Amino acid sequence: MIHAHVKVPAPGNEPVKTYAPNSSERAELKAALAKQTGEKLEIPLFIGGREVRTGKLAEARSPHRHQQVVAQVHEAGLGEVEKTIAAALAAKPAWAATPFHERAAIFLRAAELLATKYRPVLNAATMLGQSKTAVQAEIDSACESIDFLRWNVHFAAQLYEQQPHSGPGMWNQTDYRPLDGFVLAVAPFNFTAIALNLSTSPALMGNTVILKPATTAIVSGWRIIELLREAGLPDGVINFLPGPGSTIGNAILQSPDLGGVHFTGSTGVFNGMWKSVATNIDRYKQYPRLVGETGGKDFIFVHPSAEGDLDAVATAITRGGFEYQGQKCSACSRVYVPESLWPRLEQRLLPMISEIKVGDVADFRNFMGAVIDEKSFANASKYLELAKSSADAQVLAGGQTDRREGWFVRPTLVRTTNPRHKVMTEEIFAPLVGLYVYPDGKYLETLRECDQAAQYALTGAVFARDRSAIATAAHELRHAAGNFYINDKPTGAVVGQQPFGGSRASGTNDKAGSMLNLVRWTSPRTIKETFVPPTAIGYPSMGAE
Repeated sequence: MIHAHVKVPAPGNEPVKTYAPNSSERAELKAALAKQTGEKLEIPLFIGGREVRTGKLAEARSPHRHQQVVAQVHEAGLGEVEKTIAAALAAKPAWAATPFHERAAIFLRAAELLATKYRPVLNAATMLGQSKTAVQAEIDSACESIDFLRWNVHFAAQLYEQQPHSGPGMWNQTDYRPLDGFVLAVAPFNFTAIALNLSTSPALMGNTVILKPATTAIVSGWRIIELLREAGLPDGVINFLPGPGSTIGNAILQSPDLGGVHFTGSTGVFNGMWKSVATNIDRYKQYPRLVGETGGKDFIFVHPSAEGDLDAVATAITRGGFEYQGQKCSACSRVYVPESLWPRLEQRLLPMISEIKVGDVADFRNFMGAVIDEKSFANASKYLELAKSSADAQVLAGGQTDRREGWFVRPTLVRTTNPRHKVMTEEIFAPLVGLYVYPDGKYLETLRECDQAAQYALTGAVFARDRSAIATAAHELRHAAGNFYINDKPTGAVVGQQPFGGSRASGTNDKAGSMLNLVRWTSPRTIKETFVPPTAIGYPSMGAE
């Protein structure tokens, strides 16, 4: 124990390594890739500090080489769910009583381990299991993960400093307790950093957590557990429970001790969880906190005054729409361009898209890998066929698929004359971008169309030099995006710089990467201490005239 007002280390954003030819980090990553490609992991459950093997096995495969099994995964059943809940509850009292500086030190150590020893390990696991290129893995499983660990400690310290005013003769305090019960963290496949943050941010605030990893990101999920174990995280604080989402989720959501849900995934799944919580509301010992980041139909809107920035616009569309195969929550999936600029933008954009290399991410020359699995491949193929068969749509670039070795979909641009075409309104989560060319004189009307066309409100961008046009877009699209970008692509939010989240059907907008998210994992208690309490019941106003 120490007696001090602890000041945590000042955070900064982890520098992104380039992985340029002949660089040491490139050689290190290639070696880690080769090692992990040559081994087949057996991934257990992790319950209360113990590795549990159920014998019920599933296979994890590389999306870009779908015949390659990278891991055998033990899956949880109802019995393991009950044991995991019990383990989380058993670990809760000691962890909740652990002083903040001791909890913080564990996650700060994890950040340093990830910045060094685990960097190539987690990056290679993300590349192999989720088909991310080296640069996409680096900004995700290395830099963003490190940033979450460091910045959340900083934000938590700031939160604890928020204390009420004390009047004369008293001392008022706020005690930031963890939630009652345990927290369920449900992770997506597309960002390793999200899986890490979903579990560690509630844990930092004194909660114990059950992490349900995505079945299509199981290898990187297990590497996170290995990292946290080496960092010194006590047994039972974060438990790892792979298996069918319906089996695990339904059982956990019925537990009376459910304190909260930290979720990233589809809108439909989150809606189903919300309904399940509502159905079980009388079972719970408290109202569970529901924090979710869900779907998106993210846009780039171009104003006529952006005529001098068409190279930047083309780059933003290409990077925003096709990096990581369009499988980012924030990926650009619809574009609005004025008639006056489209001919010149087309001359820049179509060649840029056609030059994109798609293939095995172990070949660092490839810009894109494969979509995550056969289900995603089939979904992308469905929208491609729809675009090709629609009288009001035209495939301008891409449109091809190849499933022979991996789930490969060429980057595709579809122009439509119908702003309510499905490619402009529905989340596809694939490298397919819809394009609508609007009359220059209908800027305001088209902004309003953009606002209302989709149910989502996650990210969006406007390109313009005219400041009044930017102001108009910011006003009209104020509720269309929780992260709004001016003259930039709508992807690439950085922890500590652009807190991330959206509203409408895009989630609860609790802003991962900020203090706002951490607030959700606390149950504040107000404490008033009166130093000299009153000893009589009368008040001055009661005196005689």
